[in-house]
Amino acid sequence: MKVTRPFRHAGLKVLALVLAVLLWMVIAGEEIVERGLRVPLELQQAPAGIELTGEVPTTVDVRVRGGSGALSRLGPGDVVAVLDLRSARPGRRVFPLTPDQVRVPFGVDVVQLTPAAIAIEFEPAASRQVPVAPVVDGRPAAGFVVGRMAADPAVVEVVGPESAVRHASEAVTQAVSVTNARERVRETVTLGVLDPSLRLKNARSAVVTIDIVPAPMERTLHSQPIHLRHLSPTLTAQADPATVTVKLRGSRESLARVESDEIMAYIDVGRLGVGEYDLTVHADVARDAGVTHIDPSTVHVRIASVK
Repeated sequence: MKVTRPFRHAGLKVLALVLAVLLWMVIAGEEIVERGLRVPLELQQAPAGIELTGEVPTTVDVRVRGGSGALSRLGPGDVVAVLDLRSARPGRRVFPLTPDQVRVPFGVDVVQLTPAAIAIEFEPAASRQVPVAPVVDGRPAAGFVVGRMAADPAVVEVVGPESAVRHASEAVTQAVSVTNARERVRETVTLGVLDPSLRLKNARSAVVTIDIVPAPMERTLHSQPIHLRHLSPTLTAQADPATVTVKLRGSRESLARVESDEIMAYIDVGRLGVGEYDLTVHADVARDAGVTHIDPSTVHVRIASVK
């Protein structure tokens, strides 16, 4: 026959009783207060094969009651409203929100929940393949244009509500800069879709290749005067020949807008003294065109003192 020993572990039992009494005294001695909180709304158990559409609240307002100490210790995520979507079907559905659907710590009670119901629109889920459209930022160097663009992968699968998927035409890349580029640009960038109700099924990045090619049109400007830059006021200089022919490359529109006085052929003689030199000619263009050739590219310059 088993013998019952009521006083076995008596010390531990007494300690547990004392702790329970102390805890009760602490709780009982606290002032009971109420506080309004804005808490996250968590959606759970959504059936497969349907998608949410339109705006869905991400937070709800909850009024809670409890000891002042318990409420003061509440942190982010301690109180969460949970909406069970297992009964969702295509169409507009209204889901009630009750205090029982709010997770709270021990010692905290939910007094009020606003709104009392959430209306959500559902559609059948769908997916389709769409092309990837590279996005370009900036302009190539003068005299160059953007040529063929390609992305790898070239197509991706988008997923979402049926109506949004039906209207989806492309996925886009993060912008690839071609500013001042003179040769092919290749970059790995993030992929995305502009419609926030859609998402990519698998791919999250793509390798974008952009060819930078010479502009298709050329224009030749004859008898452009050579300017001698930074010549000391105590010196004189003369270039032989005094003019050059400048060839430009660019788009038809940019070349058509270039005026003769917008071409600045020049030689920098700022650090040169009296003497004779064979110097390289440079040219600036005010508009979006590039200089491809200067003829002659080198001229003879004679520098003398001012008499």
